[in-house]
Amino acid sequence: MSEAPAQRVPIEPGFFAIPDDPEAAPRLLGSRCRDCGEVLFPRRAICARCLHPELEDVELGPRGTLYTWTWVHFPLFGTLRADAGGYGVGQIDLPEGPRVQAVLSGGQGDFRIGMDMVLELETLRENKQGQQVVIFRFAPLASA
Repeated sequence: MSEAPAQRVPIEPGFFAIPDDPEAAPRLLGSRCRDCGEVLFPRRAICARCLHPELEDVELGPRGTLYTWTWVHFPLFGTLRADAGGYGVGQIDLPEGPRVQAVLSGGQGDFRIGMDMVLELETLRENKQGQQVVIFRFAPLASA
């Protein structure tokens, strides 16, 4: 009999939704202004564009386009990764409008500005309750 997978929890609540099905795509959690229609990430209490105080919660993603990226030559904080070669960080334009900064999944030669990206989760560590603590990141669509 196979053991049930460990429960996944976000490193910080409120930024992304973790689907119950491990094969389903995660979603970023944002806000849409009821007055001007601006879509924002992360969630906001007031619209950054028109300052209207009425926003609705929306799920964003899970795909976008790589706007720009860079390579960080330092291990990702809080990770169990064995490699210390660094990691990518990029800005992803989502079809709903926001540009999101996120960790990238892949090696230093795997990214091209304008490429299609897909949202995924990465386990950083296990907490004292035995849950997998996860972050969101974006991976090139072809390799996901």
